[in-house]
Amino acid sequence: GAATGSDPRVAALIGAGVGGLTGAAIGNYMDQQEAELRAQLQGTGVSVTRVGQQIILNMPSNITFATDSATVQPQFNETLVSVGLVLKKFNKTVIDVYGHTDSQGSDSYNLELSQKRAVAVATILASQGVDQRRFYITGKGEADPIASNGTESGRAQNRRVEIQLSPIQG
Repeated sequence: GAATGSDPRVAALIGAGVGGLTGAAIGNYMDQQEAELRAQLQGTGVSVTRVGQQIILNMPSNITFATDSATVQPQFNETLVSVGLVLKKFNKTVIDVYGHTDSQGSDSYNLELSQKRAVAVATILASQGVDQRRFYITGKGEADPIASNGTESGRAQNRRVEIQLSPIQG
């Protein structure tokens, strides 16, 4: 989406005066944003992964939510607030927020829970002044596991919210 310019958010943001990045500026901009996020998230349990021009933040549910809940744990709220402030500063990225669950429970329940968790995280980020037009929010339920659902350890890894940051290319 964002990388090819077919993302409607990119067109809307560029049309609203948020300039896009080009060429070498993209790498430098994402490097700076990654460094600031790593500094803010050190010791929080949130992983920061760089994949090409994208930054992925993985927020395991054991630090973000209580079991079977879509309410962000109070002790994690401050971490999300700091992420929101970084995202506000680095306003030339689009923000995809994906909620995930393990395979325990029904597909429909897990899909709904994952959507609620993604919305809860995005709401806190947006409350820091992040332009809501930058967001794409969806629940994936149990559809995109990163580990086996056959063990508790694997299920724990699958219960997460991921934030993917991609540069606005103009």
